[in-house]
Amino acid sequence: MAIHYNLAKVYEISDNDSEFVQDIINLFVTEVPADLKNVKKGIKEKDYKLAYSFAHKIKPTLDLLGMTVAFEEILLVEDWTKREGKEKEIKDTYKSIADKVEKAVKEIKKDFNL
Repeated sequence: MAIHYNLAKVYEISDNDSEFVQDIINLFVTEVPADLKNVKKGIKEKDYKLAYSFAHKIKPTLDLLGMTVAFEEILLVEDWTKREGKEKEIKDTYKSIADKVEKAVKEIKKDFNL
């Protein structure tokens, strides 16, 4: 049973198309962790455009996978980039997102034998 993610929206928009669901899951597992590293790099280097572009890219996937808290947190990252805030302001938020994504990835890999 999924604890760190929820596929209800994915099934809803796909009309229960299991191949589509598998594609979304594969994209999440392969792309989101790599994209998060770019968000981290942008934060660390104060490259606000880099951090924003990858946060923006991740956002719909977090919503689609029912990761509500991580979705709300990625909105905070986007806001932080627009304000060009200090790294210490967003560090804990980033760590929280990364932790939630890591747990979801592990759980999805286990649940779908990836």
